[in-house]
Amino acid sequence: MIGKLNHVAIAVPDLDAATTLYRDTLGAKVSEAVDQPDHGVTTVFVELPNTKIELLYPLGENSPIAGFLAKNQAGGIHHVCYEVEDIRAAAEKLKADGMRILGDGEPKIGAHGKPVLFLHPKDFCGTLVELEEV
Repeated sequence: MIGKLNHVAIAVPDLDAATTLYRDTLGAKVSEAVDQPDHGVTTVFVELPNTKIELLYPLGENSPIAGFLAKNQAGGIHHVCYEVEDIRAAAEKLKADGMRILGDGEPKIGAHGKPVLFLHPKDFCGTLVELEEV
């Protein structure tokens, strides 16, 4: 069902410092910061030859990333994102297999403008998993 690794998301306490680290120290191509109000985050994408790193910074008081950073003050890996061809078919299979989809279970439009779902970390070896339709 899953395809390629789309990105690894890292929550960061200082978006400018993290962007500088990836761009200037590691020599990566990085995007501009983009606010994602529907998800309560500001994102920067680090382009790699085979995948992306998504830097996540809290946007607003109710940001899920603010809660993550309260527990992990230095930041850290927040989730991994895998590509799927049909997100609704993937959701149906996962539900049939007893997996939990976070939120209302309906795909939302993610940072790339494509439908996404998040899967409960307790069902996936302690890892928050995002699925993105390609």
